[in-house]
Amino acid sequence: MVADVDDPLAEGLAVRFDKLEFESPENRPTQAEPELRVERDEKHWMGLADTNRRGGNYETALRFYSRALEVNKALVPAWVGQVQMLIQLAEYPQASLWSQKALELFPSNGDLMAGQAQAECRMGNLKQAYALSDGALRQRGESAYRWQVRGELMVAGKQRTDRHCFDKAQLAESDWLVPLESALICLFYKVYSQAQQRAQAAAEKAPDAYYAWYVLGVCQAKLGFDTSAIGSLRRCLELCPRHADALSRLAEIEQPRWPFAQLWGRFMGR
Repeated sequence: MVADVDDPLAEGLAVRFDKLEFESPENRPTQAEPELRVERDEKHWMGLADTNRRGGNYETALRFYSRALEVNKALVPAWVGQVQMLIQLAEYPQASLWSQKALELFPSNGDLMAGQAQAECRMGNLKQAYALSDGALRQRGESAYRWQVRGELMVAGKQRTDRHCFDKAQLAESDWLVPLESALICLFYKVYSQAQQRAQAAAEKAPDAYYAWYVLGVCQAKLGFDTSAIGSLRRCLELCPRHADALSRLAEIEQPRWPFAQLWGRFMGR
């Protein structure tokens, strides 16, 4: 259940994120990370945010988007990324709040409108989400994110045109992250078959991306395709041996097999 924006949980989140986009350098401990004394430009922080996002490290990515905004408050992709990471972290009221703050600086920005639409959708405010998504798609230019959010609204409303929207997103941007994050949307709504298809597309586009294999393995496990899931999770661990979630998922799938294998071996006289 999502917390109401006026309840104590939401207030706690507000304290956590009240200075999300700007953290004064003098307020940080100087002894903890001496390397941060070196001046870094926005490209540096955006690069780190992107790397962590592609590895599913959303809270770390959120911090780096915030650091990029400290350098350049006018960096719209950092505002959008910040909102997207809050949504991935299930901080929906905060995602809506920060998209509104960003829209005060950049009125009618399509991606920021899409971010607010997605946050409102996750909170169950479908009417408001549709209005925002309509506005986002009317803005100049095109982006994968606007179509992904539209696809999410279709999935949330159990409409059959969601595939068209996710396909449009992949046509707008060829990045493997697009089908992967579409897969995450489908996973959220328990549309496992389509989630698997999108995750498969991501893994095929980026065979060395361990997070794509992890998400694919999760989708396959949800569908009961244990053998395929084990293969995908093992591929993830080949690329990132200490991936804790992949290790945990793999153990969950394989453990029930062990007692059966032992009994079968005894039955066969092995």
